[in-house]
Amino acid sequence: MRQAVSKGIYAYWNCLRGERAAPERSDIDPAAIRDLLPDAFLIEIDPGCRFPIRLFGTRLAAQLLEDHTGASFLELWREEDRRTIAAALLTVIDGVTPVVGGAKVQKRDDRSGCDGLVDLELLLLPLRHNGKTHSRALGALSVCGSASWLGRARAAPLQLSSLRVLEAANTGRARALPPGGRVLRREPGVRQLVVYKGGKSA
Repeated sequence: MRQAVSKGIYAYWNCLRGERAAPERSDIDPAAIRDLLPDAFLIEIDPGCRFPIRLFGTRLAAQLLEDHTGASFLELWREEDRRTIAAALLTVIDGVTPVVGGAKVQKRDDRSGCDGLVDLELLLLPLRHNGKTHSRALGALSVCGSASWLGRARAAPLQLSSLRVLEAANTGRARALPPGGRVLRREPGVRQLVVYKGGKSA
């Protein structure tokens, strides 16, 4: 993790959980992380794996010119990245393990890319809700740079560039995933993501 937002939310989450694998949703005090909430989001883990967004930070909404509250988290991403994002979320809740990643965004309908891609850092953290582990995920998307269009023009779907599983929540160390894959799965009993090469037909 490189961004202050990711580090701050992770540190707060790690402090709340104590000896547990993950803290309860009710443990979170918004006032304690008021400066980080504008870049944060809360995802519901539903049986259909639609992953509806229950909270979407105000700064995120302003930068993307769209409030995604109520929408599927997968809809923020390019179609070719959605299976990978879904698998990452399932790894977060199945393995009760944090995931950090990188993403890029550009202005919608800017095929030339003349305004440049903007880098983002993604953080996904497991939460319990009423004792259930497969219920909520806390996350953050923080901008790593700036562009003249950001916050003035609609953004294209996010492009996933990397994902890393945090090896141990108390150390914050991360292990990079192999590049070039699109479909991820969690091996039973192993807290990691495995990436397999292939496209939509794989």
